[in-house]
Amino acid sequence: MSSAAPPLTGVRVVEVGNFMAVPFCGMQLADLGAEVIKVENPQGGDLTRAAGPFIGGESSNFVRLNRNKRSLALDLKAPAGKALFRRLAASADVVIENLRPGTMDGLGLGYAALSKELPRLIYLAATGFGNDGPYAQLAGLDIIAQAMSGLMSITGEPDAPPVKVGVPIADLTCALYGTIAVLAALRARDRDGRGQFIDVSLLESAASLAVWEAGRYFATGDVPKPSGSAHQAIAPYQAVRSQDGWFTFGANTQAHWLRCCTVFGLDDLARDERFATNEDRLANRAELIAAIEAVTTTQPSAHWTARLSEAGLPCGPIHTFDQVFNDPHLAQRAFFADAPHRTLGPVRQIGSPMRFSETPVRIEHAGPVLGGDSAGVLRALGVGDDEIAQLARDGVTVLA
Repeated sequence: MSSAAPPLTGVRVVEVGNFMAVPFCGMQLADLGAEVIKVENPQGGDLTRAAGPFIGGESSNFVRLNRNKRSLALDLKAPAGKALFRRLAASADVVIENLRPGTMDGLGLGYAALSKELPRLIYLAATGFGNDGPYAQLAGLDIIAQAMSGLMSITGEPDAPPVKVGVPIADLTCALYGTIAVLAALRARDRDGRGQFIDVSLLESAASLAVWEAGRYFATGDVPKPSGSAHQAIAPYQAVRSQDGWFTFGANTQAHWLRCCTVFGLDDLARDERFATNEDRLANRAELIAAIEAVTTTQPSAHWTARLSEAGLPCGPIHTFDQVFNDPHLAQRAFFADAPHRTLGPVRQIGSPMRFSETPVRIEHAGPVLGGDSAGVLRALGVGDDEIAQLARDGVTVLA
């Protein structure tokens, strides 16, 4: 593996983030080598710190979501805290935050105020609904964005109660769009010499995922509905029952469909006019899956996934997370790694899916303790030890 520095080495990011969207964005940037300074309220810090389960008094979620970052506890409502934040922003390339629209502006620390003195600053604001529009001031959460984006209207089984995606997909997608946007803005600044404001939202990030649904609605006017694990436009392509549970497979080409029929011993289906084309199979999917499951329920999932794989067809078992976190393939690729923590020792981390041949990502340490880097960050800004001690006594910062 190359020993070259990660891609964003030398970039400084200031994060004012709670919960998921901006912290996950900050984690991506930190993995890529950026110095990410997480500015937290001295009274408790990022709200994720209070979310269990806890290990050794620390949030298990926080120490994984905020790896590779430094924690600066700073009261942004105090005049001294505001002044120090401005000095910190002046030393940074990027500020990322996910407070309610107008909060940072109300503190005099938003893009409009900072960019007057810092024209090269890149400033990303992640919100529930965007920084303008009729929904802008509504409280935004992942489940609200999933609901209002249409995702919940197509997730789950037909004629069943609404179901959200199992992971906070709106938060996570917003974070990834935010990461992409920051990288693009850094490239644009290299070219043009100017920073800019970036507006990303949970609602638009979630709505942007409706690629198949948009293709259907704008072409036909049909309103997509939930179809369980089945694909919106391909059949068969879903989870099916086996003797001991479920497995997944997909016949996304006509050649795959014919091979599936051979594997399942259902060559008569290949000659059945009801299933001649993909459109026919979609129209008659209930009958198609019933015929397939009449066979697949006679053998365990491992039997069928082995047979399908031998035929070169896409398939896989449905793993629970204990299986995922102990998966031999992921283990061989060293996808999971331990990162040191000041009080907890090694903390297991999900790795980064970004693999570079020359400038690898890093996992240097788990999420920091609250204020664990306050003194070091403030000293680097030119704040003397006596002043740092006074700031701590005044509650403007926390030293840990």
